[in-house]
Amino acid sequence: MNLHEFQAKELLAGYGLPSPGGKVAITPDQAASLYKELGTPDVVVKAQVHAGGRGQAGGVRIARSAAEAKSIAESLLGKKLVTAQTGSAGRVVRRVYLEPAVDPVHELYLALLIDGSSGEIMLVGSARGGEDVEQRAARGELHLERLNLGDGRIARADDVAAFAGKIRVDTASRPAFQKIVDGLRRAFIELDTSLIEINPLAVLRDGSFQALDVKMVLDDNALFRHPDLAALRDEDDIDEREHQAQRHQLNFVSMDGNIGVVANGAGLGLASVDLLHQAKGKPANFMDIRTTATSLDVAYGFGLLLDNPAVKAIFLNVHGGGMQPCDTIAEGLGIAMRRTGRSVPVVARLAGNNADFAKARFVNFGAPVTFSPDMWSAATSVVAVAQKGA
Repeated sequence: MNLHEFQAKELLAGYGLPSPGGKVAITPDQAASLYKELGTPDVVVKAQVHAGGRGQAGGVRIARSAAEAKSIAESLLGKKLVTAQTGSAGRVVRRVYLEPAVDPVHELYLALLIDGSSGEIMLVGSARGGEDVEQRAARGELHLERLNLGDGRIARADDVAAFAGKIRVDTASRPAFQKIVDGLRRAFIELDTSLIEINPLAVLRDGSFQALDVKMVLDDNALFRHPDLAALRDEDDIDEREHQAQRHQLNFVSMDGNIGVVANGAGLGLASVDLLHQAKGKPANFMDIRTTATSLDVAYGFGLLLDNPAVKAIFLNVHGGGMQPCDTIAEGLGIAMRRTGRSVPVVARLAGNNADFAKARFVNFGAPVTFSPDMWSAATSVVAVAQKGA
C-alpha cells in the first residue's frame, strides 16, 4: 500500500526523521491560509499523488505569497497530473502539501528496501539525489549495505559510518546520519514496510539533515496487524476493479494486453504472465485466486475479464488443491458467462484435484474451452487465438 508524502513524513517523524514540517490543503483558500501559518517567505506546494516525477510534471512549485499559493493550488486541485510514472491517464490531484522551502548545500539519496534474493533489509544510497535515480540504479551506481545480517544481528555502527562515507556524508554529520538510519530501520520493521525512500535527503549548512521527499510502501499482507495504517489507504487513488477484487478473495492487477489471465496462486499467476510474454502475447491482467475464494468470487474475477472489451481470449492456468478443486474455477466461469452474456475463447491447463471433473463441467456449461497438456502449449495456443480475434 502506497502512502502519500505527507503521511509518510508524519509517520517517520515519530522515528526521528527530520523534515521541514508541512500541512495539507484540499482547497485553494486553505492553501493560502496555510502559507500564512507556515510563516516563511518561500513555500513549496506539492501535488499529492502516488507517482514519482511530480517536479518535472509541474506538480511541485514555489509560492512566495499567499495569493501565489492559492493560484498554484487552484491549478493543481481537481486536475490530472501526468508524470513519467502515471502514463497518459495521469492521476487526479485531490490534495496539496505545503512546507517551508529548504536551501540545501548538498542532496543525497537514501532508501531501505527488501532484497528479493536474500530477504534482507538493504540500505541503499547515493551521493546525489534526484529524479534520475532509477537510471543510476540500472547502471549500478548506488551503494548498498545489509542492515540485518541473520541470526538477529544488525549492521554495526562502523558499517553504517563507512556507508555514510561512500555517499559523502561529512564526519561531523555521521552521528546524526546514524540516528536517521537507526530510526528508519526500526520503522521499517515495526510498520511492516517494503520500501522507504528519501529523495532527496538534504544536507543543510549546519550539517543537519532534512527529508525533502519521502516515498513509503507498506506490505499489504501485514496490514491486518496495523488497522490504523490500513485506514490511511487513499481509496480515490486505487483502481476500483482491483479494490473490489480484493473483497472477492482475488489479487488482481490491470494491464494493457488482450489476454486475460486466471491462475490460483501468486507464483503460478506470475509464471503465466511470463509465459505469455515469452510467447509474444500481451497479458490484460494478473490474477491470483486465493484458496479461500468461492465459485461466486471466481465468477466475479472472470466477469472483470469478460467486461473488458480488449480481452480476446483467456489463459486459465489452474492446479487444484484440497481447499480449492478445479471444478470451483469451472463453475465460476459458467456463472460469469451467464451474468455477462459474453464468452471468449479459453485455453486451459488443468491439473490436480478434480481436473477431469472440471473439464466435464466446462462442457456442460457450453464454455468455449480448449485444453492443453502443459503450460507452454497453453500459452502459445492462447496467444494464437488472441491474435486471430484481434
